[in-house]
Amino acid sequence: MTLFITQRMLQSIAVLLAVSVAVFLAVYAVGNPVDLLISPEATQLEREQMIARLGLDRPIWAQYLTFLGNALNGDLGTSFVHGQPALSLILSRMPATFELVVCALALASIVGIPIGLWVGLNDGSIASRMVMTGSILGYSIPSFWKGMVLILLLAVWLNWLPASGRGETVEVLGVPFSFLTLDGLRHMAMPVVNLAIPNIALLIRLTAAGASEAVHQDYVKFARAKGVRRQTIVRRHILRNILIPIVTVLGVEFGSLIAFSTITETVFAWPGMGKLLITSIYQLDRPVVVAYVMVVTFIFVTVNLLVDFAYAVLDPRVKLVERMS
Repeated sequence: MTLFITQRMLQSIAVLLAVSVAVFLAVYAVGNPVDLLISPEATQLEREQMIARLGLDRPIWAQYLTFLGNALNGDLGTSFVHGQPALSLILSRMPATFELVVCALALASIVGIPIGLWVGLNDGSIASRMVMTGSILGYSIPSFWKGMVLILLLAVWLNWLPASGRGETVEVLGVPFSFLTLDGLRHMAMPVVNLAIPNIALLIRLTAAGASEAVHQDYVKFARAKGVRRQTIVRRHILRNILIPIVTVLGVEFGSLIAFSTITETVFAWPGMGKLLITSIYQLDRPVVVAYVMVVTFIFVTVNLLVDFAYAVLDPRVKLVERMS
């Protein structure tokens, strides 16, 4: 297990380093933020002073080495627009995004896995085919369109839910949470559903495919022959054996939702990291954009590490491979 963990951690560090090079060069080679930060009436001397103060007069490789050195000390740069550490800005928005993503994945798991299991156990029926067809629609329709339809239906026509904002929050250990208040839950409902719909569809299809295959395996037939109850077979022999791909997808989707929740946050004006990213891109706030990508990459890498560790727990063959190596 130690060798397995060491290999995966070295791979993760290499990924972070490669992403930092690619993102820094890509972001710092595009546009000129000074044009947006300084008044059009500013003199050439004032422009040069601004460029020097931001460190943009140095070669890009020198800027990257400075960024890398500071990043090793936990400093991902200072926002050109806000004048605050970029990492602090992102962390201040992170609870809102995390809250949204965790609730969306929880909703997707609660709804998608049981339905997918039922579809897999009743493969071929008319109802299961209808569910599978509906899952294609749920996964294929773009998030911005679903979001606008939800706003039109639930906020404009029925006036049941607020269309934007985070609502009332309650601080727990200094971190604000919306789901602890009724007003916060009402504001969360539509963004959570919008993020959860494609993941519900994905989990339905994944669970159904795994259950449909597992139900014909010999160990399931043997359990039936021994007279094991149906609920026990489903819980111990089918669900457990299809958990590995489900855990993988949940881990990957957790990182994806954090990285790509920008559309949902923008549509519902949710004050999370995604909305900060969009605003920073418009303002050419390079340190915030680079810091955002690095933070999201770090989350991706960490989640993948945890998924790999979960493999070792769920699948004994991972440990066997290590012993053989």
